[in-house]
Amino acid sequence: MTATTRRAVAGATLLGLAASKLEAQQPAAAEVRREDALLTVFLRHDETKTLAEINEHLKQTGFFKQFPPPGIDVVSWYVMMGIGQVVTLNVPPDRLREVNRVLEQTAWGGFHTEFYPTYDYRQGAAEVRKQMQ
Repeated sequence: MTATTRRAVAGATLLGLAASKLEAQQPAAAEVRREDALLTVFLRHDETKTLAEINEHLKQTGFFKQFPPPGIDVVSWYVMMGIGQVVTLNVPPDRLREVNRVLEQTAWGGFHTEFYPTYDYRQGAAEVRKQMQ
């Protein structure tokens, strides 16, 4: 086994251990009110800027003071290596525009944004898995 292969195997093992530890540490997902929607936002790093430049932009625009807007629950907020940050929010439909505007006014210039309506499929997947056994 070459040194490169050994390093790759060791790295993959460490990533697997870290992922399982993180999974064990994750709190239960925030309860979603029936009338609300989950919205997953990809905050893709602007790769033409350094991290310091992105952080300075976010500071100047007040990103962390304004996002998420008050009363909007964060269900999860992860760093996805090679992408940026992935945030899932619990959003009442009548506040969707507000979330969009805050991101337009604060995140653009540091991140490229993508929005995806999302739903929790854990219970459905468990039921399908049970039926398929």
